[in-house]
Amino acid sequence: MSGFLPYGRQTIEDDDIAAVAQALRADFLTTGPTVEAFETAFKQKVGAQHAIAVSNGTATLHLAMMALGVGEGDVCIVPSVTFLATANCARYVGAEVVFADVDPDSGLMTPAALADALARAGERRVRAVLPVHLRGDVCDLPALKAMASAAGAVLVEDAPHALGSAGAFGNEAHPVGDCAYSSFASFSFHPVKTLATGEGGMLTTNDAALAAKARSLRGHGMVRPAGAEPWVYEMPELGFNYRIPDVLCALGISQLAKLDRFVERRRALTARYQALLEPMSPLVRLAASPSWSDPALHLLTVLIDFEAAMTTRAAVVESLKAQGIGTQVHYIPVHRQPYYVNRYGLADLPGADAWYGRCLTLPLYPGMDDGDPERVVEALARTLGL
Repeated sequence: MSGFLPYGRQTIEDDDIAAVAQALRADFLTTGPTVEAFETAFKQKVGAQHAIAVSNGTATLHLAMMALGVGEGDVCIVPSVTFLATANCARYVGAEVVFADVDPDSGLMTPAALADALARAGERRVRAVLPVHLRGDVCDLPALKAMASAAGAVLVEDAPHALGSAGAFGNEAHPVGDCAYSSFASFSFHPVKTLATGEGGMLTTNDAALAAKARSLRGHGMVRPAGAEPWVYEMPELGFNYRIPDVLCALGISQLAKLDRFVERRRALTARYQALLEPMSPLVRLAASPSWSDPALHLLTVLIDFEAAMTTRAAVVESLKAQGIGTQVHYIPVHRQPYYVNRYGLADLPGADAWYGRCLTLPLYPGMDDGDPERVVEALARTLGL
């Protein structure tokens, strides 16, 4: 048996290492000119007017909430199938969360789910809707944008899974991150994401005022008054230290230059998985992709009817692990987390529960060998007795 296959892994090559080494020999280890260079390259890649690099993906969402002025008395609508940070960012600023259900086959928040969540928000002021481009598939942004706007809210795209993905709406294709339908788009560069900096994140926006606000809040809320001496700074509002160092941005620039290659490889591996999994349907099938979504999948998630297979997810995970295959679950619905149950009670979100009951993430990353999808699917078939 060849080596263990994790569900995700960074792809770090010699030129990435050289870029980091060069940054280590330069004058700046913290915030220097490489940060701005990374921001410039990133905004050009996704088609946004502004990009703000920060310390991690969670920080991007917190900054977005602060820059938008979300706070006490406000409501944010978040799909339950996501990582904790999507909901937590609302609580960081004192806002309340209303969880939206998701499509049980794609895991995405739909217009119908948003309509239900808006109804459950009642007369409270909804300030932000945070669609999550789960796995890399793109939400129905035009419909969600129209509904949010009608409710007096803005969209903030939670897009860490979707760098390199695009949505084809009408006659136009929009790269995720161009903010054609949102106030902000948020990205993470955690090692298992499409682009890795170790830790790190990026906010994109087309609003110059929001970009300036986010930049200020990223650095303690400090500003430099025009015309003042070079050492003078002021703090008109409270911010945070969410800065990202030059050395990580040097890695980000090197990785960004390979994004198209990474995306092509992910799509090729996904297509191979799709062909191999087809005979296992309906017991096992890939998570559904909407017709408008052109994804560069970050996660290869299958939906398994464990009851029909007369097994449990835990048994499948352990069997695959014994065969050298790593898996993960994305995600436990956030509305079921103890903090949110204690605060709001247990919401009835059958789509999220149905997704969670069947989902399992299999290995997908550019460094996989051509034969690895066969190895994974064969191991899954043995485990399920197919």
